[in-house]
Amino acid sequence: MDNHTKPIPKTTSISRRWFIGAAGTCAIMSNNAFADSNTPKGAPEDSHNEDLNPFGRNLIPAHPSAQDYLYRPSIHFSPPVGWMNDPNGLIYDGEYFHLYYQYDPIAPYAGFVHWGSAKSKDLYSWEDGPIALKPTTAGEAFSGCAIIDRNNTSGFFPALPDTDPRSKEPNLALIYTRASAKLQTQDIAISRDGGQTYTEISENPILDIHSNSFRDPKVFFHAPSGRWIMTVVQSRLHKVSFYGSFNLKDWMHLSDFESAGLFGIDYECPNLIEVPLEGTNETRWLMLISINPGAPQGGSTTQYFVGFFDGERFKAEDEHTVFGLIDFCKDSYALQCYENLPLSQATMIAWLGNWQYGEEVPHTTWRGVMTLPRRLSVRRDTDGWIRLVQRPLGLENLRLAQIPTPFRHLPARTTETVALPKNQAIELIIKASLEPRDKMLPDGSLGRAGRFSIDFANNNGEKLTVGFDGFFCQLWVERGGLKGFANPFFTREFSTSLTPDLREFSLRIVYDACTLEIYVNDGISVGSSLVFPQEALDRVSFSTTNTAASIQQLEIYPLRSTMPRPFPKNA
Repeated sequence: MDNHTKPIPKTTSISRRWFIGAAGTCAIMSNNAFADSNTPKGAPEDSHNEDLNPFGRNLIPAHPSAQDYLYRPSIHFSPPVGWMNDPNGLIYDGEYFHLYYQYDPIAPYAGFVHWGSAKSKDLYSWEDGPIALKPTTAGEAFSGCAIIDRNNTSGFFPALPDTDPRSKEPNLALIYTRASAKLQTQDIAISRDGGQTYTEISENPILDIHSNSFRDPKVFFHAPSGRWIMTVVQSRLHKVSFYGSFNLKDWMHLSDFESAGLFGIDYECPNLIEVPLEGTNETRWLMLISINPGAPQGGSTTQYFVGFFDGERFKAEDEHTVFGLIDFCKDSYALQCYENLPLSQATMIAWLGNWQYGEEVPHTTWRGVMTLPRRLSVRRDTDGWIRLVQRPLGLENLRLAQIPTPFRHLPARTTETVALPKNQAIELIIKASLEPRDKMLPDGSLGRAGRFSIDFANNNGEKLTVGFDGFFCQLWVERGGLKGFANPFFTREFSTSLTPDLREFSLRIVYDACTLEIYVNDGISVGSSLVFPQEALDRVSFSTTNTAASIQQLEIYPLRSTMPRPFPKNA
């Protein structure tokens, strides 16, 4: 254990998660839960800082509304009620995929942090489970991970008689941050019943460096070194620390990764995972670090580094430590990768939201939604850089009858429109190219070399656009044409650069209630966005400006609902 970490400088700001969460918990559970005068001094943990969060606001119930139904996704996971943010404890136990998450079951605001739970056999049809972790007098249950201690390296799982049903269950453990205003430690809770209930071990905390800004452990077993590896952040120092242990109880500091990438305010939710390098027999390690605030788009984001891990330290692929962002839109944060899957099946889920406006979105009895499950790999782009690739998993199994699209060529200044079923998730796959244009001078708002746009729309005059510009070879997304939500931080437009001088693109778009996911050029660029039309978008149009387009592939599928939630009775 590294006991020489510098304390975090003092600050006068007040923590959102601490004030409405820990303070609210304190009021309910104990008047002096955080009053230990022996706790080292330092700044309150103030991730996602907000100036005004009245005491106990997270205990104020919300009233049902029609928006609770309109914006409820049908294939993306969302909580039954209350507030949800970071995915936690993602693990496959051989039968079920487990999803735990940061959860306030009382009201749709961040704070009073529990771990909610759900499980699924296909990553789409989720069965809600009991609350796995609750706040205690020691603090709230901040983010963490799950592992299977298959060989009982910890000694926490003594053998049970074969007649005991629990003997057939995996040795599941949650490793998480117990957070108060003055101290953040890493703790463990274990389950003997397949993840239905968890018991905190008496040896907690398992890792304490006397810091109030030390959180979000992600643990995996590193076979070459024969030990458990923990990645955990010293968030205000912008540092990812690596620890090793042979028994999950005694941890030795191995190295740090720091002074690279975006700094922002806080580092959070680190992940380290080995993934395939496409087109080769090689692999690379991905270091993923969430940042809030400080994203180029505003608010929260996740950055990644590609490199190597030798069981002790992570070394970036290039000496200049080039990094990338996992998303060109604004609503993908706190990504976590599933444990106990083969390297070739690296799979992640992220929170589809942003801390700048997540607590203010227009639905009221529930807030928070997860991305689709995505398969991860890396690929060299046309310039030789190794980049993250994300592809949605399993949508083929949800497809209903394909919607006819009989056109494959759009002349200049042409629009074709296709009707869509209301209130149903849609998958749209398209591969298209813009034909050459004789005149390459600017042509008003039509673009120098032509533009191609895909517009989801309705009779209320609302429009959600995904478009491609042939001169700049860039893709844009515009959600500003929707009328259901207004917020100064709710950015209207986003864009991403594609292959230079290549006037073609391929897209896989998934639109589901309040969510839009766009996978560009086989997943080498991805955009995740919250979208809030006042009325359901019931058609999609394909348009060209001042040049024609050829469509090599166009498929549109309604997707079978996998996450039916009841309509609020009083809406």
